[in-house]
Amino acid sequence: MFNLDQFISQFVTKRPQSMFIGDIEAHKDELTREIAGKSVCVIGGAGSIGSSYIKAILHFNPAKLVVVDLNENGLAELTRDLRSSADIVVPADYRTYTLNFADPIFARIFREEKGFDIVANFSAHKHVRSERDRYSVQALIENNDIKAKRLMELLMEYKPKHFFCVSTDKAANPVNIMGASKRILEDLVMAYSKEFPVTTARFANVAFSNGSLPDGWMHRLQKRQPLAAPNDVKRYFVSPEESGQICMLASILGRSGEVFFPKLGEEQMLTFSSICDDFVRENGLTKRMCQTDAEAKQYTLNTNRSTLNDWPVVYSSSNTTGEKAYEEFYIPGEQLDMQRFSSLGVVEKTTRQSLEKVDAFFREMEDIFKQDNFTKAQVVDAIKRFIPNFEHEEKGLNLDQKM
Repeated sequence: MFNLDQFISQFVTKRPQSMFIGDIEAHKDELTREIAGKSVCVIGGAGSIGSSYIKAILHFNPAKLVVVDLNENGLAELTRDLRSSADIVVPADYRTYTLNFADPIFARIFREEKGFDIVANFSAHKHVRSERDRYSVQALIENNDIKAKRLMELLMEYKPKHFFCVSTDKAANPVNIMGASKRILEDLVMAYSKEFPVTTARFANVAFSNGSLPDGWMHRLQKRQPLAAPNDVKRYFVSPEESGQICMLASILGRSGEVFFPKLGEEQMLTFSSICDDFVRENGLTKRMCQTDAEAKQYTLNTNRSTLNDWPVVYSSSNTTGEKAYEEFYIPGEQLDMQRFSSLGVVEKTTRQSLEKVDAFFREMEDIFKQDNFTKAQVVDAIKRFIPNFEHEEKGLNLDQKM
């Protein structure tokens, strides 16, 4: 039987255990001191990374945990998972709320609680496919940036002891609007780093996270559909467990204004097609290469998938807007500390826009969005003025047009 956790450790991360175990153990006393008995609010806690962060932080016994997410079913499953885990103690004061963190109800909860010791925000549009057209771009910027600004203003009322907001490796030299929005988010949250402790993290693809391409392969097999993957883009990967641990370490141990990233070498980047090869084989199947989506789908129609072991697979070069050939965690000119942690690097200092410039950019965005016929190109041009190294190439094809 296919074991996903075993597959990830053997063929994706190629690590028998989490790469962050050593740093967690080395800083156990500080983590315990900063988390035990404290109040925690996790925004976007039903997602892959948010839920992993919750599991990591619960090992250090906070007194209160409030989780906010729009995904009601995800919150239900999170609660079942936590309540069913033998190595996790759920606080007596544990609550979940199905709502948007920009909703007035969240502000009311926050004020009545008089804030939280630890606040972590994982709510985000995080897929490159989030920039299909002007409407999807507006939703992306609204969620990742404009609503995040309202959250930062709310936090000023009752300042947390630790605030963490997840970023992405795609924020370093961004080529897609999602990555650019995360770089803008970094500038936004860091503008508050003198008011209360603010940290973030750029990290790799989370293997088989909800909505990811590898996660999609699981669904394709269940539905007896073809598998597809690009054969040219290279990505770093961490396990779901590791993704939450990165964020916990950054949120609790980081100094205000710092960006964390995993110490992964270029040789550890993998192509999706190579992972798919292993995925097919480890599921007891034989790969049948097809040249086009149409050929692969036709093959599924003409054969009985329940009796044959061969499986149609389509590999192709990436030709969609916003895809980057490789990923990077930092850019030239950023001041790094590679010695403080055994498994984590830290961007201690980088060029940041002032809060005044961030506010001016947001006003420009809102003015653009008010126009009846605003275009995606207008948004891209505005981002390029804010992020001079933003290299966006419109290819006329997006991921929603592929399997």
